[in-house]
Amino acid sequence: MYTSSEILNKVNESLAALRYDRKPSSLYEPIEYVLSLGGKRIRPVLMLLGYNLFREEPEKIMMQALGLETYHNYTLLHDDLMDNADLRRGHETVHRRWDANKAILSGDSMLVLAYQRVAQCDDAHLPAVLNLFTETALEIGEGQEYDMSFETRQDVTEDEYIEMIRLKTSVLLACALKMGAILADASDEDAYNLYKCGEQIGLAFQLQDDLLDVYGDTKVFGKAIGGDITSNKKTYMLINAVLRANDEQRAELLRWIEAKEFDRKEKIQAVTRIYDAIGIRELCEEKINFYFSEARKYLDKVSVPDDRKQHLRQYMNEMMKRES
Repeated sequence: MYTSSEILNKVNESLAALRYDRKPSSLYEPIEYVLSLGGKRIRPVLMLLGYNLFREEPEKIMMQALGLETYHNYTLLHDDLMDNADLRRGHETVHRRWDANKAILSGDSMLVLAYQRVAQCDDAHLPAVLNLFTETALEIGEGQEYDMSFETRQDVTEDEYIEMIRLKTSVLLACALKMGAILADASDEDAYNLYKCGEQIGLAFQLQDDLLDVYGDTKVFGKAIGGDITSNKKTYMLINAVLRANDEQRAELLRWIEAKEFDRKEKIQAVTRIYDAIGIRELCEEKINFYFSEARKYLDKVSVPDDRKQHLRQYMNEMMKRES
């Protein structure tokens, strides 16, 4: 069995080895560019770890794993365009380096390439793999639409937010683990439990991202702290702060939310003080621990010897920055 680090190395080597020989080359240059920018490669690593629970030689499904990574980066390319973002992983976004038209067209081609790569499996597995991938892709679009619609609402509930991040983030992690199980001929029950494991770890992972945006270390987090606060992003933190605030705190929060001009540092400090007073950090940590615990319970149910789960357990801990 491979460790997650060994699998990550294989994923990066395989991505770097992909060739784009079709014409015009200008259509494929942004795709190569996006996939060369790095990233954690969480989805392909999960998929290969899921497969490796049941079978050796996860390299056999590398192309399907690269398909999921291609799809994930396609969503980032279009998200950056919709958000008018300047940087992705410290580099210019595609619409900045080229233009919006190129981002749309190359992104669309990236989606097609993702399907082509995922579909390179044997006929016996193809229907289940494509059905899972297609359902997941539809759900991710639904999650993105919910996320955008939340920008103009002040009444987003916690349940709505959890469903949005489940669709936008969690289902692709769940898909990765389940697809690995399907390709390894795991039982339906094991494939289901791995799907639920991925779904729950995805929820914990996104909530942790929300938390780190407020309370993280910039050097460790990799981006400036407080971006969600300055952009009024509807996160678990903000939704619960508005819900649980007293009248004075709620009025201050709404003033900051509605302010068109503000000092960035002052806004972050003011909103964080309100979070501290209400206990939002502890509330979020409790929710993260709940979903992480649920993910581990589903993994425990998978019917392979416990020692075969070691590398996946360790990787989940690494995702959540935990020791055990």
